[in-house]
Amino acid sequence: MEEIDYLIVGAGSAGCVLADRLSASGRHKVVVLEAGGSDRRFYVRMPLGYGKLFYDKAVNWLYQTEPDAGLAGNRDFWPRGKVLGGSSSINAMVWIRGHRADYEDWGTIGGSDWGWQSACAAYRAIEDNEAGADDWRGRGGPLFISANRQGLHPLVGNYLAACAAAGLAPTADFNGAHQEGAGVYQMTIKGGRRNSAARAFLRPAMKRANLRVMTGAQATRVLFEGRRATGVEFRHGGSLETLRAREIILAGGAINSPQLLQLSGIGPRAHLQSLGLEVRHDNAHVGANLSDHQGLNYTYRMNVPTYNDVLRPWWGKLLAGAQYLLTGQGVLSKSINHAGGFFRTAPDLPRPNMQLYMQAFSTLVPKVGERPLLTPDPFSGLSIGLSNCRPTSRGSVRLRSADPFAPPCLTGNAYATDHDVDEMLAAVKFVRKIAAQGPMAKVIAEELRPGPAVASDADLIADFRDRSGTVYHQSCTCRMGDVVDNKLRVIGVEGLRVCDASTFPNLIAGNTNAPSILMGWKGAEVILADNGRT
Repeated sequence: MEEIDYLIVGAGSAGCVLADRLSASGRHKVVVLEAGGSDRRFYVRMPLGYGKLFYDKAVNWLYQTEPDAGLAGNRDFWPRGKVLGGSSSINAMVWIRGHRADYEDWGTIGGSDWGWQSACAAYRAIEDNEAGADDWRGRGGPLFISANRQGLHPLVGNYLAACAAAGLAPTADFNGAHQEGAGVYQMTIKGGRRNSAARAFLRPAMKRANLRVMTGAQATRVLFEGRRATGVEFRHGGSLETLRAREIILAGGAINSPQLLQLSGIGPRAHLQSLGLEVRHDNAHVGANLSDHQGLNYTYRMNVPTYNDVLRPWWGKLLAGAQYLLTGQGVLSKSINHAGGFFRTAPDLPRPNMQLYMQAFSTLVPKVGERPLLTPDPFSGLSIGLSNCRPTSRGSVRLRSADPFAPPCLTGNAYATDHDVDEMLAAVKFVRKIAAQGPMAKVIAEELRPGPAVASDADLIADFRDRSGTVYHQSCTCRMGDVVDNKLRVIGVEGLRVCDASTFPNLIAGNTNAPSILMGWKGAEVILADNGRT
């Protein structure tokens, strides 16, 4: 049997890129294990279909946290992609790199390979940006990025004008020279279809004879001979199988990668021993340092039509569906997040610490078991959402049992620091400031949630603790410098690396799909160079 050079566990945003780049030369045998199935599903392809995927166990791990004191004792729901493309196949498709200074921080921890100059060059190589190439954007790369300038809801103009009136100037490109400001989001959408990591990287690579992708293959543990990783045990077709490889690369994401490390005996000694697991390497950082963005929406009843008026009635759904199927255009061909922004809650901060989302849409009355993007409220509604960029609260991923098929114990620990509470309080006040400006005030009938009765600082804090939740950016649980070195090698063992959002040195300010793809791109470079290969 031909020996595998690289065995990748997980076909998510980073794993798809790894598979493409490690197999590109044709000289290396690469195998990818993906617990989920095919991404060739209608609601995966249709951009606004992600609402239908939110609770779909066929493509989603459907994780839930432990009760969180910081969220008024609520459990938070953490959807993660269990499908080719991973979370890039079920996310909201916003393309945000993050602030330049975030990558300068990466470089401080990981060295120049992970600093801003290297990251910017990699992004320019990755991108095929509809807006064209410049010193920041790339053109001609494998990943098409929509500039998202056509077919925007008219209320985007009101929102941007209101932001300017509130002191948040427009910015033409959040991924360009200046992240701060209000503007339109770029999207991983191509030809009216979701442009996931699977579509852009994995599908073309699967034509190569030296790449094999196995779906329905859930890893249960990494196999070792002494301190060297030699293979992976996984469930496939109802039975346990094993594959050996020269090198194992975990790319399961911020939840599944630390879970698999712990199942394989790498993690906090006392925790592993309490579950009867052999300790191969004691490292308290595995599954620790979980970082995530917390967000919430302020919701308004409008006196002008919104997408609620399009998607709520049966005939509206029919017309929108017909438009999409016939032309690939219309509301179904986009994310619901048309515009947004980045701002500072205090003028003395060195960079933006809050992110905005504008949606000409509202869902105060959700349909059970569905994120109701296709079933909005029965009135004209609009939402202005926000999330923190650099929270200081930290959670964890720990095993619930030694059973590899049991979901892990997830502790979000939201708003555990005064810093996070204080900046969110300042941020929600700024959202109201935007809504109070003339261009928005003239089209708003009333604030529905939280409503004008929620006015004091104590009431505002109680409200966002009760209503906040993840914006699906979990990261840093196998952090570079703590769990892996700057070449992504797991500290304390050999032949094993981790390359995904779990290895971020710190949480990027913005949506995490772009930096996850970057991690796969740069990770492949580092791995090949470390092995003296191309």
